[in-house]
Amino acid sequence: MALTINDTAPDFEANTTEGPIRFHEWLGDNWGVLFSHPKDFTPVCTTELGRMAALKPEFDKRGVKVIGLSVDPVDNHKKWSIDIAETQGTAPNYPMIGDTDLKISKLYGMLPADTAGTSDGRTPADNATVRAVFVIGPDKKIKLALIYPMSTGRNFDEILRTIDSLQLTARHKVATPVDWKQGDDVIILGSVSDEDAKKQYPDGWKAPRPYLRIVPQPR
Repeated sequence: MALTINDTAPDFEANTTEGPIRFHEWLGDNWGVLFSHPKDFTPVCTTELGRMAALKPEFDKRGVKVIGLSVDPVDNHKKWSIDIAETQGTAPNYPMIGDTDLKISKLYGMLPADTAGTSDGRTPADNATVRAVFVIGPDKKIKLALIYPMSTGRNFDEILRTIDSLQLTARHKVATPVDWKQGDDVIILGSVSDEDAKKQYPDGWKAPRPYLRIVPQPR
């Protein structure tokens, strides 16, 4: 069954390029991003891994731990990282999971549960659905799930933007409107009464409609 928002992110043990981990223990009380790849030495994924490495300080700044997954063995990941460094300018600076038995890919609903065998002999097309991004909160719940086709590189600036929104809306009773970015106005949640909103926003709000109450971003 596919995982959805507010499901608990399944725990697992795995070998990574930085040693063995238990996922929930590795996450601790942090936010996390798990992003997956159908096979090592694939072109679009090579660009993605390099871009994530370049952006990792931005994830660190937000208290977000990053971990990648590819179905191939960890030793292959280490060889691939050399290509990534040479072609993208930055090698992966976060752990990469080896999922040779496909256990995690199946656990997260990226491959059918009855998929047989191991990663050995499987092509990128066989694993085309192993191209997901999961943003996980400190409560170990899935906050965002995105699935991409192999032909479309992921936009990690957009993932950072959604994390900014998720972290803001976890602290305050607001939602972020279309194309929102840090510093833009936000929307008071419909579950907050006008009476309660006045306590938090004594200067009031703009309301082009009663259900659309716009205020500056809380700090």
